[in-house]
Amino acid sequence: MQNFNILIPVQGKGEDEKISLIGARDRWALIEVGEGKIQGITYHDDRNRIEAFIDSVVVMDKNDEVADFFAESIPVLEAPVQRTIEDIIEAYMFKELYEVPIQF
Repeated sequence: MQNFNILIPVQGKGEDEKISLIGARDRWALIEVGEGKIQGITYHDDRNRIEAFIDSVVVMDKNDEVADFFAESIPVLEAPVQRTIEDIIEAYMFKELYEVPIQF
């Protein structure tokens, strides 16, 4: 099974870390997922400096600032109730996140 990368805007650190609106984020969490679990997490202040391929972006609200991701052909998913990275990745694996329709 191939690994994939999911990008999530987050606020807080440690146990307080939660998904946030893009404009309110402290940083970006890039989660590498493989074999059905989290393989690693790296944090970035500027998403434009991320060199890894991004398979999907997960946001907390479908009305967030996502046009740039669509322009880069990166799929955007909404986490309707999940707030922690672990919950979001579990929902991703079970296809419980909502696909955000393309908007510009």
